[in-house]
Amino acid sequence: MPTDIFTVLNVIRIFAVATTAFFVVLAMTPLWTKFLYRYRLGKQIVRSDTAPIFSELHKKKVGTPTMGGVIIWLTVLILALGFFWIARIWPDSPLADLNFLSRGQTWVPLAALAAAAVFGLIDDLFGIMRKGPGGGGLRMRDRIFMYTLVGAGGAWWFYYKLGFDFINIPFLGDWVIGWWYVPFFIFIIVASAFSANETDGLDGLSGGVFLIMFGAYAAIAFDQGRTDLAIMLSATMGALVAFLWFNIYPAKFFMGDTGSMALGTMLGVVAMLTNTPFLLIPIGIIFIMESGSVIIQLASKKIRRKKVFLSTPIHHHFEALGWPEMQVTMRFWVINAVGAIIGLIIFLVDSKIPPISFF
Repeated sequence: MPTDIFTVLNVIRIFAVATTAFFVVLAMTPLWTKFLYRYRLGKQIVRSDTAPIFSELHKKKVGTPTMGGVIIWLTVLILALGFFWIARIWPDSPLADLNFLSRGQTWVPLAALAAAAVFGLIDDLFGIMRKGPGGGGLRMRDRIFMYTLVGAGGAWWFYYKLGFDFINIPFLGDWVIGWWYVPFFIFIIVASAFSANETDGLDGLSGGVFLIMFGAYAAIAFDQGRTDLAIMLSATMGALVAFLWFNIYPAKFFMGDTGSMALGTMLGVVAMLTNTPFLLIPIGIIFIMESGSVIIQLASKKIRRKKVFLSTPIHHHFEALGWPEMQVTMRFWVINAVGAIIGLIIFLVDSKIPPISFF
């Protein structure tokens, strides 16, 4: 019975924090939107020569404010620090029970979120001011370097402080990989961040995909007993729901790199913390499709001098085929939901049966 009560209380904590995040974003959005419009912090189209199809499809969006993702990560950080200080100052307060800041579960994801958000904000501002190559923001090598730094910082903490040197392969168990854990960790973080950035191209697309993925990982974290991590993810989900209210077609503002790169980075850290990096394949199936289409397109143009897709990432290909924007978005949500369900099934089955041994 005590265990059942403890579980119920944790579920209440999860929903309470998610609800709080939802209303905080709703309250912040009018102020942030007014700020974005007042200072004309809007989207610029800088690919008219290299990507004419993309430019034609999205020319009507020029000037729509970007950096809307600020209200997502800022809300999560405010709640994390706010409930932490309430627990320190008024430990007997009911609000103290909503504290989810803990060294073993949420320090690194939140730190990665904050660092990636700042880097993304700089990139967004460079793009708005038409600085960088072609006026499109920071150079790719600079962006890769910055997010590699974030990944390296997380890898160092996991490997040296938390003792992670193994990865779980579904149905095969944990495999010790030693120091190879560090480059593997960095790869997951960078791949997740840039895949998130590729997905942020249609109204509501990345927000809905993130909502589904964080929901799947919140369930995984809760099943593993990582309650603080599940609460942090629920806060992110609550913020995303409110964000989507304004971001679905026609969007009042866009997420921007400060949102997509930050959330993508945090997602990668969560996958490593729950030791389920390979579950990113089904749970993040849209990420795989988006990044995969870009890689295939670049390789084909380099080797065959021909394009495979009309435009990439792949959501632009379907736009070019004549699919309405919301149709592409909602079908991608459905695909990602199916992938997330498959990922959860694999996790649950894998956690209930002993690993297969080939030796």
